[in-house]
Amino acid sequence: MPKRTKWRKQMRGRRKGIASRGTTIEFGDYGLQALEPVWVTSRQIEAARRVLVRYMKRRGKVWIRIFPDKPVTKRAAESRMGKGKGAVDHWVAVVKPGRIMFEISGLNAEAAREAMRRATHKLPLKTKFVQKQEFRK
Repeated sequence: MPKRTKWRKQMRGRRKGIASRGTTIEFGDYGLQALEPVWVTSRQIEAARRVLVRYMKRRGKVWIRIFPDKPVTKRAAESRMGKGKGAVDHWVAVVKPGRIMFEISGLNAEAAREAMRRATHKLPLKTKFVQKQEFRK
């Protein structure tokens, strides 16, 4: 969750369109790209990060390119309607198709692909393994 926010609660919004930024690999050599729109919770991001770090065994580096900055509220169970909006329950990152979610470096292509495959199992969306394009003149 963010250190501080301007407003405590947010509206749900719409998950339409494709990502306009964060669509290229900037830091590492390999990336995990989203193929569908979804909310990714902070717990799912942490689970995927742990899988990546454990599989890499202190080789290389991991970058997380998404941040859970959207609060999701939930009403208490068995509470009557009315009486306002519920309390903040958890935080999510809004991910659109084309967004690079994780980047890694320091591994060969096969090991990186396997690490990303394991991380994908912790995420609620379809993903694609992408490599950095080296442009030569």
